[in-house]
Amino acid sequence: MYENYYGFKERPFQLSPDPRFFFASSHHQRALSYLQYGLDQGEGFIVVTGPIGTGKTTIARNLLNNLADKSIVAAQLVTTKLNPQELLELVVSEFNITVVGNSKADLLQGIEKFLIQLHQQGKRALLIVDEAQNLPSETVEELRMLSNFQLDNKPLIQSFLLGQEELKGIIQAPNMEQFRQRIIASAHLKPLSKEEVKEYINHRLHQAGCIKEDLFSNAAFDLIYDKTLGVPRKINIFVDRLLLFGFLEELKNIDTDAINEVAEEMQVELTGSLNTAELASTEPNQVVVNSAEKVESIKEILREIEEILEGNIKQKIKMARYVDKMLKHKSRIYTETDQSTEK
Repeated sequence: MYENYYGFKERPFQLSPDPRFFFASSHHQRALSYLQYGLDQGEGFIVVTGPIGTGKTTIARNLLNNLADKSIVAAQLVTTKLNPQELLELVVSEFNITVVGNSKADLLQGIEKFLIQLHQQGKRALLIVDEAQNLPSETVEELRMLSNFQLDNKPLIQSFLLGQEELKGIIQAPNMEQFRQRIIASAHLKPLSKEEVKEYINHRLHQAGCIKEDLFSNAAFDLIYDKTLGVPRKINIFVDRLLLFGFLEELKNIDTDAINEVAEEMQVELTGSLNTAELASTEPNQVVVNSAEKVESIKEILREIEEILEGNIKQKIKMARYVDKMLKHKSRIYTETDQSTEK
């Protein structure tokens, strides 16, 4: 796509978490330090919370990727709408534990046996629970019960919980007192500041092999911050789209005009929407034919539909131009290859 046009080795703003592209803002670095501290302590729970798209999963992947301690056997859970039984089944699956039977007692016995074997080998288990805000309170309690597995006064398993802000409410519930007493550190991620957005984008561009120093102007960085509010996932979606737009329009630099045009396109799309405001319901509770207010409301709905259709048409035109450009590029490559073969 746009990689060759801008001289990248790979796409710099992919959505999938990649430790190579990890950017340590002040908040991210603090959270990572807490996770590392938790590892060094070898006990208790570490809790990292933050809004959607602020990089909690990326931190977990970065931690796992840089584990220098070979004595730690780690597993990560990403499916968390689980009852206690399902949680134990998933733990057994992720750690590849052999279990005879599938009752809760069988699962617990299998997990305990596995943890004791690790301890005898000088190792311990680390369980990273992503999207932990989806865990029912009784499943969080089951995690606490797993932390009771000990041998020689040492915990055999440790858990890190990563979740959205709703996780705070679950942990602060009155019946979670015993769990709260097991938390040794917690951190809350925030969106990037305006200066960090510039550093974040330049970091990812550099990691992808970009050698252009002026691909984005300072004004462009500021405007990207305004459009994304500093949320890393939104930045990835938006800047990836900007680079595709720049490729289609054959732009050497991304300026504020391009940013505003792409932002306007994305406002009427479902994917990667930059609009953080909730859409008000447009369905009337009761239709009153002679109501001027209702008529105006219907007109507004029709105008919104028209804008969406117009935006989709513009996007289809751009994609058609992109396909045409790629076909011409392929044709040129084949022609050059044939000519070199004939020589």
